[in-house]
Amino acid sequence: MELLDAHLIPAVDGVAFGLLLFVVAAGLSLAFGTAGVLNLSHGTLYAIGAYTGAELSDGTWGGLALGLAAGTAAACVAGAGLSAATAPLARRGHLAQALLTFGLALIGGDLLIQFFGADELPVRVPEALDSSVTLLGHRYPAYRLCFIVMAVLLAAFGTWVLTRTRMGAAVRAAADDPQMLAATGHSPRAVHTGVLAAAGALAGAAGVLGAPIIGPGPGTSENVLMLSLVVVVLGGLRSLWATFFAAVAVGEVQTLGVSVAPELAPYLLFAAMAAVLVLRSRFAEPAGAGHGSEAPGPDPVARLQGLLAGRPAGRAAAGPLPGRKRSPVWPARLPGRAAWWQAAPLLVLLVVLISLPALLDAYSISLAGSALALGLLAVSVTILTGYAGLPTLGQTAPFAVGAYATANLADAGWTVGPVQLVLSALAAAVFAAVVGPAVIRARGTTVLMITLAIGELTGAVVNQLKSVTGGADGLVGFPATRALWGGEGMLEESELYNYALVVAVVAVALTLLVLRSPAGKLLTGTRGAEARMRASGHPVGRYLLVAHICAGALAGVGGSLMVTVQQYLSPADVGFEIAAFALLAVVIGGTTSVIGALLGAGLIVATRDWVAGSWPGHGPLLLGVLFVATVYVLPRGLAGLRGGSGGGPSSDAPRPPDQPPPAPTPSPAGKVSP
Repeated sequence: MELLDAHLIPAVDGVAFGLLLFVVAAGLSLAFGTAGVLNLSHGTLYAIGAYTGAELSDGTWGGLALGLAAGTAAACVAGAGLSAATAPLARRGHLAQALLTFGLALIGGDLLIQFFGADELPVRVPEALDSSVTLLGHRYPAYRLCFIVMAVLLAAFGTWVLTRTRMGAAVRAAADDPQMLAATGHSPRAVHTGVLAAAGALAGAAGVLGAPIIGPGPGTSENVLMLSLVVVVLGGLRSLWATFFAAVAVGEVQTLGVSVAPELAPYLLFAAMAAVLVLRSRFAEPAGAGHGSEAPGPDPVARLQGLLAGRPAGRAAAGPLPGRKRSPVWPARLPGRAAWWQAAPLLVLLVVLISLPALLDAYSISLAGSALALGLLAVSVTILTGYAGLPTLGQTAPFAVGAYATANLADAGWTVGPVQLVLSALAAAVFAAVVGPAVIRARGTTVLMITLAIGELTGAVVNQLKSVTGGADGLVGFPATRALWGGEGMLEESELYNYALVVAVVAVALTLLVLRSPAGKLLTGTRGAEARMRASGHPVGRYLLVAHICAGALAGVGGSLMVTVQQYLSPADVGFEIAAFALLAVVIGGTTSVIGALLGAGLIVATRDWVAGSWPGHGPLLLGVLFVATVYVLPRGLAGLRGGSGGGPSSDAPRPPDQPPPAPTPSPAGKVSP
């Protein structure tokens, strides 16, 4: 009884907080489970309602009602607009949706700050609710008890609508069989728009009613989004009541857990999220196990041998096309010409990078060095997303391992650059090997969520392990890196940039050699025809694990380089936003283009730090516009502008990471090719 008495208020607070998350997560679950939209701007919809409600609150019932109506309506309209924005991406998978909605979140967050200000707004509730009541001998805010009652009623009402009404039947049909829904005379498109509008309305209403609990301010939307994602993962997408209990559990961890076990609370949520996702992927059918079972196809080993020999896909054993004579000159000239055209962009880029110190000022040179570090992170994402088919939002985890390893090595007196790079890469590779088995089994959106959980867990460790990471204050003041043994510490921007350029060139060259080797072809084949690779006896899991470890080592090199260039390290340098930027850089360049990833990283750094410098305070807005423009204008990235298949799917290039393989089509030889 004494334990219950001591923790009663936190426990009730956990229920109130959990029910607030339930209202938000119900909308997120509705958008994802029914409309199929992975909405990373859902926290911004909550913020729209919260800011609107706070602005209209005047301490009266009328002000509360007006704020509730206005905030709900505004978020509802934003949700309907989101339906129109995501409609062109219906066939492009969840990766494009995630980038688009994250960009919209950046834009919306910047506009909200510009309109309502950067300070947290005070929220006034009616006097009858702005008091406390006695609860088992303790005083407790009346508003929170009232909110608990309203959330329970909302859960019951939502369940009734989805299970007992024609509207709910249409929503369920839109999720399970949209073709059958269309055959009954209902428009799946209208249902899609209505679902996203309803999801927005739920988020907006939660924002208005939850503003006294989670007030509108900087960071509110991201915090609400992350916690809502945890709730959706734990509760699933099929039952509102499962979401309800998952939300209450998350609320209890966030409040009661902090008072009972403060040292464990930061890790529990995302650890539980990762565990649930991994268990679901373990009990599910292996990805790609059923692909290609409709008709027999060529042996993937023969296909890979044909690729290595320079034969087009599907032509490994078919011979020359009928009626076509072989040219005695063209086959001999083709390899050299193709190699030249492939090497030309690399040479041009290298010349430009070498000449930058003579063209730019010190600040811009420093930004160029940071872009090279972010570029290596983006290249590691390219390996996983473009070649292994594992889209990731958590590659900042090995990036952080490499960064903090270098900072601590420098602080301990290990200041030689090659030593720092090797040890940081080794530490990141070990980290990737430990978490790799949890990642390589899943595919598509599940990989995004698992890697997101790993990244957030790493962020929690960074904030908690102050003796190693400096916590929220970060690390600064460690000795400068020396390029080689016997040299002096590098302090000038040009010296740091030249060091970063040499490291980046070596790392990228090694990456290209591996990706274009037989090992790289096996990795590409694993993604393009996984089921057939497994059927041929290839250890697909081993290939993916090795790719994950190598990508982690490369990310560790990028983290080490970032610390060397900027001479400080903070949690913001290895957070979720950086992970999203790295994924955007990959999409900008083309998911299978290593050089494109480097160019994408340079564009992001230039937009965030250089262009935004002429428009202070609007960096998120500019980055959000870049996200949106990239998704719409460059569906295959910069590599797709060359007219080839480098940025998108083709017979030889990997398909988008969260898309199923295309249906088998007859080949010229009369066989079925994937």
